[in-house]
Amino acid sequence: MSKQSVPVPPKKKKNPGLQLVAGGTAGLVESSICHPLDTIKTRMQLRRQQSTMQAVRARSSLHEPGFSTRAMSSMAEPRLSVLHSGSGVHEPGIQRIPVGQQQGKLPTRAPIVTASLGPIGTARRIIQREGFFSLYKGLSAVYTGIIPKMAVRFLTFEQYREALQTIADSPTNGAEYSTPVNFTAGLASGLTEAIVIVTPAEVCKIRMQSQFHSLMDPAQMARRKYRNVFQTAFTLVREEGFSALYKGLVPTMLRQGCNQAVNFTMYNIFKKKVLEMQKKTDLDPYQSLVLGGVSGGFGPMANNPLDVVKTRMQKQVVKPGVEPKYNGIVQSVTLIAKEEGTLSLWKGITPRLMRIVPGQAITFMVYEAVSSGLTKRGYFAS
Repeated sequence: MSKQSVPVPPKKKKNPGLQLVAGGTAGLVESSICHPLDTIKTRMQLRRQQSTMQAVRARSSLHEPGFSTRAMSSMAEPRLSVLHSGSGVHEPGIQRIPVGQQQGKLPTRAPIVTASLGPIGTARRIIQREGFFSLYKGLSAVYTGIIPKMAVRFLTFEQYREALQTIADSPTNGAEYSTPVNFTAGLASGLTEAIVIVTPAEVCKIRMQSQFHSLMDPAQMARRKYRNVFQTAFTLVREEGFSALYKGLVPTMLRQGCNQAVNFTMYNIFKKKVLEMQKKTDLDPYQSLVLGGVSGGFGPMANNPLDVVKTRMQKQVVKPGVEPKYNGIVQSVTLIAKEEGTLSLWKGITPRLMRIVPGQAITFMVYEAVSSGLTKRGYFAS
């Protein structure tokens, strides 16, 4: 019998329930480990350059109600020193100095917090001023959306590439999906999860992450505006309308689409090569970990400007009748580059890579392990 005549078994569809459990478990583990890096990334992306601080404070709609323009923002630049008074909800440790005393000497007993612009300095400043667990602000929003997000991601990816493979060729012609099919399915999957889950969850998460209050001060905890994901969502809808939950939808869609297209494509390319070299049918856990991490690093390098724009748009509070500062991708990119420099569009890239690379590594390792384990035990049999 010739090689061409050997029948190839059809690709076996994965059970949707298996994708839900494996994807949800992977997302839960990944977010629990990596969320502090996301908080650091958000704070770095919201920071302003020193030369534009006064203008930004004067006209930006990013400020929370009640934030005084006399107070120095924690988004300020290198070696920023702030006084710990414990009086500010949005900026713990910032002391408002009466007008008559502004020219005098500052109190000598107030401890000073200084930090560099990097992720380590940002983390140190957050921990010193707001407490260690402030690094986990917004985690409830992540937990709330992580299971449906991962379910949508892995389920739609499988469904899209099944449909695309059927259109491109035959659903039974070969056991492997082509690279164009994986790329297009990943792109469509990313766009879908951005609309259904990611955008509303990230709006709530960013509002909670960017809210400055010390977890070490009960008074500040009692006065904080955003308490949990459900209360945050309710507050946003009540004050700014339902559309507030979809701020930054377009850049989020572009970011997620790009990320998943590149991520799934590269992972499947690497996976196929490794399996062919080793003549195996499944990857070892450490191989899934390494390949997932390597694959996850490609997307962020290209689409970080979209992530910066998304963060700024989702943070700003839009008031009726007032033109928002960030209004569209092109306008936002141009404005940020003009006010803060082109490199500002890559703010947060270091913690983002530190967040995404191990995050994707953990996600694929856990997903593959849970999926393989449940399949071998006969759960979710097709």
